[in-house]
Amino acid sequence: MNRSPIIWVNRSLPLWGLQVSVALISLFETLLLSYLSYKGNIWEQILRIPFLLEIINAVPFIITIFWPVLRNLFIPVFLNCWLAKHALENMINDLHRAIQRTQSAMFNQVLILISTLLCLIFTCICGIQHLERAGNKLTLFDSLYFCIVTFSTVGFGDVTPKIWPSKLLVVIMICVALVVLPIQFEQLAYLWMERQKSGGNYSRHRAQTEKHVVLCVSSLKIDLLMDFLNEFYAHPRLQDYYVVILCPTEMDAQVRRVLQIPMWSQRVIYLQGSALKDQDLLRAKMDDAEACFILSSRCEVDRTAADHQTILRAWAVKDFAPNCPLYVQILKPENKFHIKFADHVVCEEEFKYAMLALNCICPATSTLITLLVHTSRGQTAPWEAFRQLTGTKQTLNRESQQSSEQWQKMYGRCSGNEVFHINLEESTFFAEYEGKSFTYASFHAHKKFGVCLIGVRKEDNKNILLNPGPRYIMSSTDICFYINITKEENSAFKKQEKHRKRHESKLSYHGASRLPVHSIIASMGTVAIDLQDTGCRTSSGPTLALPSEGGKEGRRPSIAPVLEVADSSSLQACDLLSDQSEDETTPSDDEVSAGLEYAKGYPPYSPYIGSSPTFCHLLHEKVPFCCLRLDKGCQHNYYEDAKAYGFKNKLIIVAAETAGNGLYNFIVPLRAYYRPKKELNPIVLLLDNPLDDLLRCGITFAANMVVVDKESTMSAEEDYMADAKTIVNVQTLFRLFSSLSIITELTHPANMRFMQFRAKDCYSLALSKLEKKEREKGSNLAFMFRLPFAAGRVFSISMLDTLLYQSFVKDYMISITRLLLGLDTTPGSGFLCSMKITEEDLWIRTYARLYQKLCSSTGDIPIGVYRTESQKLTTSESQISISVEEWEDTKDTREQVNYRSNHRNSTSSDQSDHPLLRRKSMQWARRLSRRVPRHSGKTAERINQQRMNLYRRSERQELAELVKNRMKHLGLSPAGYDEMNDHQNNLSYILINPSPDTRLELNDIVYLIRPDPLAYVPNTASSRKDSFCNTVGQDTREETQL
Repeated sequence: MNRSPIIWVNRSLPLWGLQVSVALISLFETLLLSYLSYKGNIWEQILRIPFLLEIINAVPFIITIFWPVLRNLFIPVFLNCWLAKHALENMINDLHRAIQRTQSAMFNQVLILISTLLCLIFTCICGIQHLERAGNKLTLFDSLYFCIVTFSTVGFGDVTPKIWPSKLLVVIMICVALVVLPIQFEQLAYLWMERQKSGGNYSRHRAQTEKHVVLCVSSLKIDLLMDFLNEFYAHPRLQDYYVVILCPTEMDAQVRRVLQIPMWSQRVIYLQGSALKDQDLLRAKMDDAEACFILSSRCEVDRTAADHQTILRAWAVKDFAPNCPLYVQILKPENKFHIKFADHVVCEEEFKYAMLALNCICPATSTLITLLVHTSRGQTAPWEAFRQLTGTKQTLNRESQQSSEQWQKMYGRCSGNEVFHINLEESTFFAEYEGKSFTYASFHAHKKFGVCLIGVRKEDNKNILLNPGPRYIMSSTDICFYINITKEENSAFKKQEKHRKRHESKLSYHGASRLPVHSIIASMGTVAIDLQDTGCRTSSGPTLALPSEGGKEGRRPSIAPVLEVADSSSLQACDLLSDQSEDETTPSDDEVSAGLEYAKGYPPYSPYIGSSPTFCHLLHEKVPFCCLRLDKGCQHNYYEDAKAYGFKNKLIIVAAETAGNGLYNFIVPLRAYYRPKKELNPIVLLLDNPLDDLLRCGITFAANMVVVDKESTMSAEEDYMADAKTIVNVQTLFRLFSSLSIITELTHPANMRFMQFRAKDCYSLALSKLEKKEREKGSNLAFMFRLPFAAGRVFSISMLDTLLYQSFVKDYMISITRLLLGLDTTPGSGFLCSMKITEEDLWIRTYARLYQKLCSSTGDIPIGVYRTESQKLTTSESQISISVEEWEDTKDTREQVNYRSNHRNSTSSDQSDHPLLRRKSMQWARRLSRRVPRHSGKTAERINQQRMNLYRRSERQELAELVKNRMKHLGLSPAGYDEMNDHQNNLSYILINPSPDTRLELNDIVYLIRPDPLAYVPNTASSRKDSFCNTVGQDTREETQL
C-alpha cells in the first residue's frame, strides 16, 4: 500500500492562502469565545469537542506558514462540517430567544437529527474518497453511493474499499452511527409522543386563512365528541371549518381511534391544555376562533364544582379573547347569572325540568323538542331496513307488519322537520302575505307548501313572537320562523299542470283536491315542492267545503275561512266568549279547588338569580311549611296520605333525589296563568321511592310519574352503568302499575333500550337491529325508533346538547325552545299546549281542515300530532300461547316434545316465579282448548290472543294482590288500584308538521301554539291586571268548538 497519496495532496497556492485565512479567523474567534466563557475551569473549555476540532483543523495551517515544506500536507478540513452543525444549533437557539418562541423543542430536535445524519454521511464520503486514493481511487459519486448503500444495510458489493484504512474508517463510522443516531431518534420519538399527547399548536397561518371553532371540556367522552361532530358538520356551510378541542386530560383510546379516521383527522385537532392558561389559549388561537363552546361535565359527583370550573373557563376565554362568541353549557340554574355575558347559554336543569313538566300535560314534548333541535333529513331509509329485518329474519305476521312499517314511515319522514328562518320580502313561501294576518299567512303557507309558520321577529326587535295571533299584520321586514324538512333556499319549486289538477279533482271531493299530498324527503340536492294553482281562488280566502251529502240534516256546517285581516267584530266576539267562559267556569273551579282560592300573579320569591318571572296561578295565602308534608299530619290538618286529601284531579308525582332550585322550572309551567284552574294537577315531590311511600303519595290514582335522574348515580366506574338503579326501579313500577304513565330521565341515551324491557318481544328485537344499522351509518338519532322514546316516556338531557351546537348556525333556536317550554315569556308570544281529538271532532277529517278550523276560530297554530295505536300481537306472544297449548297435548310426536321443551326453557324465567297461579292459568287454558275446536287463520289467532291475555292476567293478578295487601297493611283503601288497565301493547309516536292530507284519528293529540291571552288586553298596569284577572285560557274543547 502506497501511503504517499494519503499523507500528501496537491494544494495550489491560492487555495492554501484561502484556507490559512479562514483558519486564522476561526481560531482567533474560538480562543476569544473560550476566554469570554471562562468560569474558573480551563480544562472544561479545552476538552470541548468543538474546541478540539478547531485546533485539529486550524493549527496545522498556521504551522505551514512557518514551514513551507508542509503546505501540501493533508489536513481533514471536511471535519469542519461538525463545527458548522454546532454553529447552526447556536444560531437557531439565539433566533428563538430573540423572537420569544418557546414552543420549538420538536423543531430543534428534528434539525439536530437531520444535521447529524448529514454530517455523518459527509464525513464518511470524504474520508473514504481520500483514503481510497491509495487503492481504487474512487470518485466522489462512488463514495456517496457506497456510503448510502452501507448505511442503509443493503450492501450490493459492487463498490468496496480495498485497503485496510478505508475498511477501518467504515467500521468506525458504523459504530458512531449506531451510537449517535439511536439517541437522536429516541429523543425525537419522546418529543413526538409528548406532542401527540399535548396536541402541539394550531397554526397561526391556518387560523388567519381558515375558520375554526374551539371546544373546551374538562373530560372528553366518545359520545360527547360524536354528538358534537355529527351535529356541527351536519350543516353544509360548516364543512370547511376546523374543530380545535382544548381538554386538560389525555385522550382515551376510543377518542384517539375516532380522531384517526380520515373523515375527522383532517378537520379535528386535539390540544391537551387548560383554558385557564393564556399559553394554551394561544396554542388554540382563541383570538382568531369563530366561536368557543364550553361544556360542563355532567357526570361529576359534585355538579356545583363542575359549574365553577365552567364559569372560570368562560371568564378566562372572555378575558383572553373578548370578541370571540361564547356558547356555554351550565348545569345548575343558580350559577347562570355568573355567565350572563356569554352569547348563548343553555342551563341543563332549567330545560330538563321544564321539559319533564310539559310531558305531563303535552305528551312526548321531550321527543318533539329533541327531534326539532336535531339536524335530520327525514329517516325514511330505516323503514326499509326494518322491513327487511322483519321480513327476512323475523317471523312477524303480515297483518301487523303492514301497520308497523306505516307508522315508522310516517314518523321517520316527519322527524326530518326543523326550524328555519327567512326574511319575508325574500321568501317565496311568505312574500305574498305581506299586509295579511299571521294566522292567514300560516294557514295558506301550510296549504300551499306544507310549511308551518310558527313565529316572527320584527327587524328592530330582538324578541321572537310565537304565534302572535290574528291581530298581527305581517310586514316586509319581518323575519319568519317556520317548520319544514328543508329550508326554502334549498328548495326548488314546480307548478303542476292544470289538466292534471282537473283530472285529480274528478277523483276526489273538492275540499281534499286542493290539498297537496306532501311526501317531501330531504336529499343531497334540492327538494321539489308542488305549487297548487291559485287562479280559481277568491280574495276572501279558500273554504273547505264538505262533500255533497254534507247538506243533509244534522251535519255540521263548513269551516269558516281564515280572514286576511281579523275584523274587530270577530275579535270582540272572541274576547266576550272568553270572558263568558271564564265566568261560567268560576263556580266549578271553586269546587275543584276544594276551598282554595287562586290568584294570578308573579311568584313573590325567586329561587335563584336570573330566573325568568312567569305569570302563574298563586294562592292568596302562603301555606304553612308543616302542611307541605303529605304523609304526616299537623295542627292544621290530619291527612297522612294523598287519598285523604280528596284531590279532584289526578296527581303528578316527581321522584327526585333532592328538591333543588331547578324544581322551580317544573312547577311554573304546570301553574302558568293560561292553564285553566280546573286542569291544575296536584304535584307531589317524592324524595324517596320505596313501595310504601309510593302508595301513600297516591300513585294508584296518579296521572303521571316523573323519575328524575339522581345526581349521586350519574357517575359510575363502568360506562353506561350510571342508569342501572333508575332503570331497574322504573321497570318495577312498570310491572306493578301498568296503567301509570312514567316519564324517566336517563344519563345515557343508549340505555333507553332497557326501558319497558321485554326480552322475548320480536318486535323490539327488530327495532334493536334497526338501531344498530343506523348507528353504523353514523346517525345521531339512531335511537329515535325505540318505542319508549317515540312515545315520550324516556328522556336524556344529553339529547339537548345539540341545541347549543345548532345555535352556532341558528342563533334563535335557544330562544324558541325556551318560549315553547315556558321558560321565557314575551308579551304577545304564544305558548305550547295540546288538544285531544274525540269522536265529535272526526268530521274535520284531515289535518289541513283542522289547521283551518283552528286558525279561523281561536287563532291556534298546530305543529304536530301525537298518535297512539294498538300494537298487534307479537310473535313471541303467539309462540308462548302455542307452547302452552302443545304442553297440555299428550298426543304430540317426539319432535314436538323437543320443540315444546325448548320453549319451556326459554320462558321458564317468566313462568316459574309463581307456580300456584301459573298452574291455575294452565288449567283454565286446558279447559278452553278442550271445549273449543282448533281453528286456523284469524280464528286461531284470536283464540291464542284470548288465551294469552288470560295467561298474562294471572301475573297481573299476583302483582295486584301484592299491592292491595300492602295498601291494606298501611291502612289505605285499595279501591283506586286498577290492576287490569294495561297500556303495554300501545305504541305512540309523533308526527311533526304532517302533510295537509293526513287523516285525523280518534284520540290523536294535536300540539298547538296558542296566542297569548294578554295580547288583546290594553297595555296599562291597572287595566292589564283587571282584565287578566277576568280572562283565563279556556278548555281546549270549549275554545276550538270542534
